[in-house]
Amino acid sequence: MSEDTKVAAERRTEFGKGFARRLRAAGKIPAVIYGHGTDPVHVALPGHQVSLIIRRANALLELDIEGTQELALVKDVQRDPVLQIIEHIDLLVVKKGEKVTIDIPVLVTGEAAPGTIVNLDATTISIEAEATHIPQNVEVSVEGLEEGAHITAADVVLPKGSTLVTDGDVLIVAVSGEAAEEAPAEAAEEAAAE
Repeated sequence: MSEDTKVAAERRTEFGKGFARRLRAAGKIPAVIYGHGTDPVHVALPGHQVSLIIRRANALLELDIEGTQELALVKDVQRDPVLQIIEHIDLLVVKKGEKVTIDIPVLVTGEAAPGTIVNLDATTISIEAEATHIPQNVEVSVEGLEEGAHITAADVVLPKGSTLVTDGDVLIVAVSGEAAEEAPAEAAEEAAAE
C-alpha cells in the first residue's frame, strides 16, 4: 500500500444534518464503515485528502481510527447534486488477501481500420480481485480491427489474479462502418426539385 492512501479518521459520536453540515464546513467528510459482521463505525475523514484519493475507481483506504488500523474499500459516495461536494461516504471493511467483486472501467486503446467507428457498449466490467491488488482499469485494443469486429467480456485480458464476473457474452466493443455522408443525397434532392 502506498503512503497516499493512509488516512487518519476520527470517531463520530454526534449525528444528524446539523452536525454533518458543521463537519463539512470544517473540511471533513462524514463516513460510515461496515462489513464482516461488525457494527457500523461512524467516522470523520479529512476532506481534501479523501477527495483526491476517491478520484480513482475502487479506492482502497488504510484507515487509522484512533490507533486502530482498518482497510476499507469505498463503496458509495453521496454528492450534492448541484454543488458536487461530497456529503457522505460508505466504506466496506476488507481484509488483506480477501477477494472482492468490483466494477472497473474499460479503456479502449489503438486505432481501428480507416473508415470505421468504434462503439464502446460496456464502460465497465465486473471482476473479482484481491482487495489489496485492485486494477485501475482494463485495456481493450482495437488496433487494426475491421468493420463487424466484436470484443466480448470473455476476450478481455484481465490483470493477473483477477477473474471475470461479468457474463463472457457481454459485448464490450463493436466496430462498425462510418455512416454514409448525407450531403450528396441532399444535393441530389435539391437538383431534382429545380
